[in-house]
Amino acid sequence: MAKQIKLSACDIKEKYHTLIENPEMLDYGIYLQCDKLLDCQKPIKDLATADEMQFQIVHQVEELWMKLICFTLVDIIGYMALQKHHRVITLFSRVNKLQRLMTDQLDVLETMSPKEYQQIRLQLGNGSGQESPGFKILVQMPEDIWSTFHEHYLENGKISVEQIYDEDYTHDHKYAVAEALTEFDEQLQLFRTRHLFLIHRSIGLGSKSLKGRPVELLQKGAAKRFFPALWDVRNAMTDKWGGEYGKVRASISGKS
Repeated sequence: MAKQIKLSACDIKEKYHTLIENPEMLDYGIYLQCDKLLDCQKPIKDLATADEMQFQIVHQVEELWMKLICFTLVDIIGYMALQKHHRVITLFSRVNKLQRLMTDQLDVLETMSPKEYQQIRLQLGNGSGQESPGFKILVQMPEDIWSTFHEHYLENGKISVEQIYDEDYTHDHKYAVAEALTEFDEQLQLFRTRHLFLIHRSIGLGSKSLKGRPVELLQKGAAKRFFPALWDVRNAMTDKWGGEYGKVRASISGKS
């Protein structure tokens, strides 16, 4: 029988530091600045629970994804102004994939029990996820995105959203970019909704935040649409078609 080897968390940390401190082996690690990256978490001896490292890493990674998203959105706004439609759509595809990653990795946090979550929560001082610097910047960017879309794709109001989607619909670049904005909006709201369920499962929605604000305030944010015109047009089109085609149609089964 092979000898069983048991590694402690301290052993693993020592192995990491041995590699980091050996410059002959670490071109890749030096490039990624792993020495700084792996020191961004609390020392093992100071962890409130074994799950606190996971809690920190998941949220730190979320901040990195949001940094990349915001960086990419700046490029998107520039390409929208230049009417570089393919670049706009390609970069929105990247952003929306990143948002899905952000949403999916929240599942990891649900492997913690409510009690473990609470023990970690007590380490935050007066802080809460509502203060995320990356998210605060991210939710400000749709205003600039929409103003750029309005100027360069709606031609400052000369073209309406209704024309793009219905009256003059040709599935052209204006439509494709509008749908990219819609997808961005949808993925951002899915992230907020998924985060809301994480809060629901870990500390409950009826509790107060660490600043005393009701957690239910998050529900209002999750219901927000950043590009309401792109959502409202669908209501208007369906109501219009209902009036044109009749609200009640004969059953295709042939039964009355």
